[in-house]
Amino acid sequence: MRGKTVVITGGTSGIGEVAAVRLAEKGARIVFVARDKTRAETTLAKLALANPGVVHSFHIADLFSLAEMKRVAAEIAAAEPAIDVLINNAGGLFEKRQVTVDGLERTFALNHMAYFVITNGLLKTLKPGARIVSTASDAHLAARLDFDDLQFEHGFKGFRVYGTSKLCNILFTRELARRLEGTGITAVCLHPGFVATRFATNNNGWLGMAFAVLKKLAAISPEKGARTIVHLASVPGIDCNGGTYWYKCKPIAPSRAARNAADAKRLWEISEQIANG
Repeated sequence: MRGKTVVITGGTSGIGEVAAVRLAEKGARIVFVARDKTRAETTLAKLALANPGVVHSFHIADLFSLAEMKRVAAEIAAAEPAIDVLINNAGGLFEKRQVTVDGLERTFALNHMAYFVITNGLLKTLKPGARIVSTASDAHLAARLDFDDLQFEHGFKGFRVYGTSKLCNILFTRELARRLEGTGITAVCLHPGFVATRFATNNNGWLGMAFAVLKKLAAISPEKGARTIVHLASVPGIDCNGGTYWYKCKPIAPSRAARNAADAKRLWEISEQIANG
């Protein structure tokens, strides 16, 4: 990874921060997107220790907002004309339904549209041989897309909505890989495992309490959860595996719904319409 530039969202905590530091230790220069400047500066200090030979940097953005997604993608594209790896990792789970300034349900906005908008905003800066790595989840396994209610105006349940957003991540990766055929750029996604991070701690109700208990009983460390991200970003030989879904550094089969090419194409087209206003 020496001499390579890695862009990552969700890089100030959990598996995103661990992955950023480990890739820096391998020689990469890290550019990350953060929402909070104080947390960003803390992560930047860790990256400087991991690889002091290069100048790492961050960009501040609110990834709930389409305008902010577009702005930060344009800023990074202007500053980084040759990106080797893009890691889409920012995400969240929310117990109650709320909408963003754009009228989007916020899980859909952050977990799916931020991946879509930032990736498309940076495509022209990705070098031949570059990789796009997106964090999905096995939470998608029971999910189904309802194209008549993508914003979950009816029957909102936090974990169900989260699982659907992770299904969107896999379908997005599938369609992205199809569109990138012949470019030399590889798009893959992954399940990191159930990881003990800050994830879901923003919820004060039963969902937050349930996750707190489950993390103590069954969660793996952020270090272990980040391994597949680091693998997909750095290990040679995955270039022919575009559109695949990985766990524990190996490709695995996602759900049947996640392999639906027609849904992947339709989701892309709808996402494009949303992004373009």
